[in-house]
Amino acid sequence: MDIRVGILTAPKIEFEQKEHTFVLKDVRIGIGFHWDRKEDQEFEGTLEIRNNPDGSQTAINTIDLEDYLCSVISSEMSANSPIELLKAHAVISRSWAIRAMQKPNHEGYHVCADDHCQRYEGLRRMNERAVEAVRATRGQVLMYGNEICDCRYYKCCGGRTEIWRTCWEDIDVPYIQSVRCDYCKSPSPKVLRLVLNDYDQETKDFRDWTVRYTDEELDAIIAEKSGIDFGEIQELVPLHRGASGRIDSLKIVGSRHTEVIGKELKIRYWLSKSCLYSSWFEVSHADGVWTLTGHGWGHGAGLCQIGAAVMASEGHKYEEILSYYYPNTQLMIAD
Repeated sequence: MDIRVGILTAPKIEFEQKEHTFVLKDVRIGIGFHWDRKEDQEFEGTLEIRNNPDGSQTAINTIDLEDYLCSVISSEMSANSPIELLKAHAVISRSWAIRAMQKPNHEGYHVCADDHCQRYEGLRRMNERAVEAVRATRGQVLMYGNEICDCRYYKCCGGRTEIWRTCWEDIDVPYIQSVRCDYCKSPSPKVLRLVLNDYDQETKDFRDWTVRYTDEELDAIIAEKSGIDFGEIQELVPLHRGASGRIDSLKIVGSRHTEVIGKELKIRYWLSKSCLYSSWFEVSHADGVWTLTGHGWGHGAGLCQIGAAVMASEGHKYEEILSYYYPNTQLMIAD
């Protein structure tokens, strides 16, 4: 089973063809987030350069699904992670990818290569542990009844996972429920060194964090991100929070304009030059300074990668990790 991955779009794709692989130049990763950067990446499979109507080009990689997963699980987390974490990630990444292949969310390919879908950064970060984890779980997916699960995940929940409707559609997804997660509270430096890729290790305060803005800074950020002249920001009012505490409805009150925004990702984008770690935060304003005191890194729905890493380091098997973060699901072989 092959999957088509859109890796990057640029005015002109620069690449080097090797005997069995190809190298793409200046691939942008972490688009719109605080780790946004470019790097050269090497891939297996076939390369297609698509010419777009606007004159740009898109690099599309066609590759076997299981080979794709070897790269995904060593891009999302370090391939030096505990093997049970890598196995758990192989299952959920396979489940998500198969659903995406059944209903692609991009034109001309199934998935993109960045955090919008799943990180897919080629061969650079792979090793035999990642290959072993994919082979050990070959074909396994998470099921809820007769449905392959739409397995979502993120870096750190901050102490409690979130429900589906806080982040996406206003529906109840039975296997994306809020569970208490003490595992991500105090991960040891050794575990973090093992499980986080190089650029992720630059983020030190991912569980409990504080962001401060002057009045002028916040006014400018919201104006730039929203494209709206709110004037001077007078209030940030959380109107509704999800099960973990993440805000999914926020009222921004300005001297010229007032608007209610949501859901959690839009809130994170509008209140940061890049993107807030999460929408689980409290707001205070004093002496011309706005303080956001928050928890967690990511949307919080599904598997907490740091929590799962700690579970694996403590000896939990991948089946236990999956049943903890995706309750009432079953492991099965995909047809």
